[in-house]
Amino acid sequence: MTKVQRTPGDVLRETRKKDSQTKRAKVLATLDAMKERGETVTFAAVARAAGVSNWLVYAEGVREHIESAMKGQAKAQRRTAQAGASASAASLATDLALLKEENKALREELGRLKKAVQRQLGAQIEQVGTKELTGRVNELLAAVERLTLERDEIRAERDELRAKLAETEEDLEAARAAGRRILKEANRAT
Repeated sequence: MTKVQRTPGDVLRETRKKDSQTKRAKVLATLDAMKERGETVTFAAVARAAGVSNWLVYAEGVREHIESAMKGQAKAQRRTAQAGASASAASLATDLALLKEENKALREELGRLKKAVQRQLGAQIEQVGTKELTGRVNELLAAVERLTLERDEIRAERDELRAKLAETEEDLEAARAAGRRILKEANRAT
């Protein structure tokens, strides 16, 4: 048998081919992991997460997988939006504005009620004995406490809506930034 002599060029080509296959497999594994975790898939994000150069994620045989994942995520987002499963930023802002108005109205009503209670107590002090007055004061204090609890619940709900609004605005900004990056990278690629 004759043994074929491998040239240094052959060895280099085999090494490069094996390295390319390893990197491509790493990119595909990273893509699968990102989809599992629900991370936003972009060419740059996959390249960064896999630790490979940007040109590799655009290479034939890899690009198709990433594009498919991006399309799948876009479809899922559209289905979620169409199903109304997530509130839009405008909806959250409207809810917040309505809660602010309701909170303002409740504060005004609480002020009116306090003044009315003070006037009634003043009139009753002149007419009623202390035993009846104490009972009435306790009733009024219970009413004030109930209104205070309602006000605190409304404030908590308002704060929760503010947090959701801020989170939604951050998500929106992140999506816009991702879109800008994709466009830049797509423009660079072309």
